[in-house]
Amino acid sequence: MTGMKSVIVGGGTGFIGRSLTMQLLKNGYQVSNVSRMPSPHNMSWDELKNVGLPDGTTAVVSMAGQNILDAKRRWTPGFKQNVWNSRVNTTRSLKEAILAAPKKPKVFVSISGVGIYPPSSSAEYTEDSQVTATDFLSELAIAWEEAAKLPPDSGVRQVTIRSGVVLGRNGGMIQQLYVPFFLGVGGPIASGNQYMPWIYIDDISRLIQFAIENEKVSGVLNGVAPQVITNKEFASAFGKAMWRPAIIPVPKLALDLAFGNERAKIMTEGQKVIPKRVLEYGFKYEYPDIDKACAKCARLFNDYGLK
Repeated sequence: MTGMKSVIVGGGTGFIGRSLTMQLLKNGYQVSNVSRMPSPHNMSWDELKNVGLPDGTTAVVSMAGQNILDAKRRWTPGFKQNVWNSRVNTTRSLKEAILAAPKKPKVFVSISGVGIYPPSSSAEYTEDSQVTATDFLSELAIAWEEAAKLPPDSGVRQVTIRSGVVLGRNGGMIQQLYVPFFLGVGGPIASGNQYMPWIYIDDISRLIQFAIENEKVSGVLNGVAPQVITNKEFASAFGKAMWRPAIIPVPKLALDLAFGNERAKIMTEGQKVIPKRVLEYGFKYEYPDIDKACAKCARLFNDYGLK
């Protein structure tokens, strides 16, 4: 890993990006973000296109993307296009910058999602499972991964991490659920029997660093915890961690109305996803079970870097 210390992160100002940046800085990396947000440590997407990767970049991570479950945004064709562009176009921009670089980085890690696998109550998915577009979310994930694909002779190692639901106190699903559960009105979504592939925020950040550092790691990794749970089991664990009941179900109809049926699927349906290759590579989870993860998520105050 000698000299592998300068990382460009596309979308580093988001929930996972902030956590990853902290993780990498803590481990001696230099980190620059490509973002729409101006800052001394950020470069803009236009700057990336016009100037290219900074000299000495040794790893590139793509994780930009509009939050699909932004409750303030209606599921309109315009918003869907924004969700699509914010993932596919940014990833393609990073790939093109890599290919144009006179001295290429050693590794390109791109994030996609477990939505690439069709929802099912019986199928079990590993990284070796065939994928095919069945709905908007799987079409998006396939296009997202295609946009990242480097030619085989690029000389750059490539890793694609299909992330599950990322749990953490400062963003994502937990941020939306914290108040209802705190008030004692939390509970399972719809039937609660749907699988919920999940991973704790620290573990997805550590998995990305693991992928950067280990030269033997390439190809697809399922970025999920090894413990398979249902939504009902998550609600029970989070309720227990909050010392609150978790018995009031959120009706499917309410979510379909609030989010639109197409994106409500993220919550009302699920996939049984196994991190087969992650375990084979020897990655060690800090939060392999939902009780430990929920105990961390239940803290009233929880800053990044706090253990």
